[in-house]
Amino acid sequence: MRSYHLDSGAGIAGLTIRDHPDPVPGPGQVVVAVRAASLSFRELMIARGDYVLPVKPDVVPLSDGAGDIVSVGPGVDPRRIGERVAATLFPSWQDGPFGIEHLPQRGGSLDGMLTERAVVAEDALVPVPGHLSYEEAATLPCAAVTAWNAVTGADGLRPGQTVVTQGSGGVSLFALQFAKTLGARVIATTSAPGKAARLLDLGADDVIDYRAVPDWPARVRELTGGRGADRVIDVAGLLEQSLKAVAMAGHVACVGFVSDTAPPVDTRTLFASGATVRAVAVGSRAQFLAMNRAIEVNGLRPVIDRAFPFDQARDAYDRYASGKAFGKVVITI
Repeated sequence: MRSYHLDSGAGIAGLTIRDHPDPVPGPGQVVVAVRAASLSFRELMIARGDYVLPVKPDVVPLSDGAGDIVSVGPGVDPRRIGERVAATLFPSWQDGPFGIEHLPQRGGSLDGMLTERAVVAEDALVPVPGHLSYEEAATLPCAAVTAWNAVTGADGLRPGQTVVTQGSGGVSLFALQFAKTLGARVIATTSAPGKAARLLDLGADDVIDYRAVPDWPARVRELTGGRGADRVIDVAGLLEQSLKAVAMAGHVACVGFVSDTAPPVDTRTLFASGATVRAVAVGSRAQFLAMNRAIEVNGLRPVIDRAFPFDQARDAYDRYASGKAFGKVVITI
């Protein structure tokens, strides 16, 4: 079998592929024939060397993947062979709040899914929604679960409330889809006028071009009759602006940041907003299962920008790094 490997900070050019013997599962483990994997922003951070969690040397990258169980270790029901599954990013985080004991993560301190065969703990797997392809299912473990947590966590979103999503990356598009499924109004921001129509097609009620309208929080307030949005999904680290866009006592889900240094937040703005700011670190296996039920019941399909063959993994990284993708970049294995 073949696997890709990467050292943190080696850049995309440091991605190498090697041959290995087929793995043998241990007690409580299974071997998954990975059929597809997908990229998320954390993978670029690992390549650049600025990911916030530890990364082991020579890691097999990519936290997100889906495939079939092809063999099982001692203690695992052999009838599981053939199941279509996806793996959780934090294997031991089954439910409840996140804790330091759950820090080992796939594609970081554990080997990831950019491989033809992966050894995974049985209880770190979830079934794939039946209507999804492997490529679609491979987009779920990081971006989709993060978006689900951001939209439904901390009392959750209620029908009729307003959500702001930022841009057209994986988390933002999943958040848009989940929010609409839950009956919310969605205001999406973008810097590319050409993407506005696609955001509207996905269900956004309003789209703000933040290059044309730099004070996009003021536009959010205008669109909401001066009240502001009930929930802002902040994927860019723009907390100062998100706090100005959120309603009094609203909720800002802080998913991450895209620049090397996030701009500081004026605590007066935070206090004046009365908002809750919550850092979102993906989600538990229980949240993954709940999300998959919602995806299946509502027939949702992830937005895929482009799929690359396994031998063109570097091209997939380049496409994702270009910032031109609308939706997820996938590698078919």
